[in-house]
Amino acid sequence: MTVRHSRDRRGESRDLAVNPLFSREPLQVPRYALPEGEMEPDTAYQVVHDELMLDGNARQNLATFVSTWAEPQALRLMDECAQKNMIDKDEYPQTAELELRCVHMLARLWHAEDPRHAIGCSTTGSSEAAMLGGLALKRRWQHRRRAEGKSTERPNLVMGINVQICWDKFADYFEVEPRYVPMEGNRFHLTPEKAVELCDENTIGVVAVLGSTFDGSYEPVADIAAALDDLQSRTGLDIPIHVDGASGGMIAPFLDPELVWDFRLPRVASINTSGHKYGLVMPGVGWALWRDQEALPDDLVFHVNYLGGDMPTFALNFSRPGAQVVAQYYNFLRLGFDGYRKVQQTCRDVATRLADEIAGLGPFELITRGDDIPVFAFRVREDVGNFSVFDVSAALREGGWLVPAYTFPKDRTDLAVLRIVVRNGFSHDLADLLLEDLRRVLTRLEKQPEPHRGADDAGTFAHGAETKNVRRPGRH
Repeated sequence: MTVRHSRDRRGESRDLAVNPLFSREPLQVPRYALPEGEMEPDTAYQVVHDELMLDGNARQNLATFVSTWAEPQALRLMDECAQKNMIDKDEYPQTAELELRCVHMLARLWHAEDPRHAIGCSTTGSSEAAMLGGLALKRRWQHRRRAEGKSTERPNLVMGINVQICWDKFADYFEVEPRYVPMEGNRFHLTPEKAVELCDENTIGVVAVLGSTFDGSYEPVADIAAALDDLQSRTGLDIPIHVDGASGGMIAPFLDPELVWDFRLPRVASINTSGHKYGLVMPGVGWALWRDQEALPDDLVFHVNYLGGDMPTFALNFSRPGAQVVAQYYNFLRLGFDGYRKVQQTCRDVATRLADEIAGLGPFELITRGDDIPVFAFRVREDVGNFSVFDVSAALREGGWLVPAYTFPKDRTDLAVLRIVVRNGFSHDLADLLLEDLRRVLTRLEKQPEPHRGADDAGTFAHGAETKNVRRPGRH
C-alpha cells in the first residue's frame, strides 16, 4: 500500500500545529522531519493521541481476523513483559519455558503422537509460521531428491487460489512454483480431485486451509489426505500436507472435535495457527508445529545454549517481543479447554444468527453462514440492481463499521461479496447494532437508481482475500 502525504500549495508538508491550550512549547513541530529540540512528554503524547482518534474503532472492525479485545490481566502481563526479547532464551528462561509449554499444549490439542517431544515454536504471526512450514516441506523434498540422485530444480506447491497472500510471498521468496487450483462455479476452495491433478514428482506438498479467508469454510483435509494416499499407492509419490490453520486451528478442536484434520492424519506434516486470531491474544504471535523431528529437517534448526542445555530455534525473525507469548500462556491457563470452547461457541452463535438475520433482510444472499470458523460472506442478490456490495460497505463505514467488500479471485471475479469476521468481544448486542445500521443504510440505498461504487472503489482491508500473483506453470 502506498502512503501519500498531504502537501500545501508550495509542495511542502504542513507542520503540526500544537493546540495553545496545552500551554507548552513548541507550538509547532514538523510533520515529516525530526523536531529540532525536545518537548514535554505529555505534549508529545497528546499530539499522537489526537491523531490516532482518526483511526477506525477496532471493536467495529469486522474485516480483521486479529483480536481486538483482551482481559485487563492479559494486558497487564503484556505491559510487564514489553521489554523482553523472545530470542534471548538464556536471559529470559522462564519466558522460554512458557513458550515450550504452549507448544506442548497445542501438540496435545492437535493430537500429536508424542506431545512431550513435539517440535514447534512461536512466531510473529501465522504468516511467518506458514512460511516455516513451507520451507520445511521444500527442504525435505530436496533431501529426498538428492538421496535419489534426482534434480532439485523446479519445486512446486499445490494449493487453492483462496489461500492467504502469505503463500504467494512464500513461493516468490523461496523460489517455489505456486500451483493454484482456481475457483469454479460454487466451488470456492481446494478439493481432493483438483489437488491430485496438479501433483507431480516436483511437488513439495499440498496446503490445506482450515478456514478460508474468502468465506470462512474448512477445506476437506481428511479427504485430501485420502486422495494423496491413493496417489501414492498408484504412483509412489509421497506428498505431505501442511495445514494452514491460521483461524480454524483454534476453532475446530473446541467446536468440531469429530472433524479429523490434524496430526491424526499421518500425511499431515505440519500445522500453523495464529495466536492473535482465535488464540485470543493481541497482535504479534503465531505458532508452527511439526508432527515429529523427521518433518523438520535438522539443518533448518539453530541450536542455542539454554540453561546449560540445548534449545533448538527455527524462525525467520530474530528479535521479537515475548509479551504475546506470555499472554498466550495466560489465556491457555485462564480459559482451559472449556473456556475456549465457550468463547468460540459464542462467536459461532453470533455469526450464524447474524448471517441468518442478514439473509432475512431481502436484498442479500449468503455464500457461507459462519458455521465453520465464525466468518461468513454474502452477496447482493442478482435481481437487485440499484446498489452494490461496495455501496453497502461504504455506507456502513459512515457509522464506523468496517465491513470489507471484494471480488473473488480469477475465474470467479464476477462474484463480489461482503464478509463479516466475528471475534471475541463482538457480542449479540453489537451484532444487533450492526443490523440496525444495515437496515438504515438499505432504506437509502434502495432509493438509488443504480450502484454508485464498484470494485475500483473498494478499500484495502480484505485481510487475506487479496488477489494472488498467479504465474504460469513452470515459471518461478
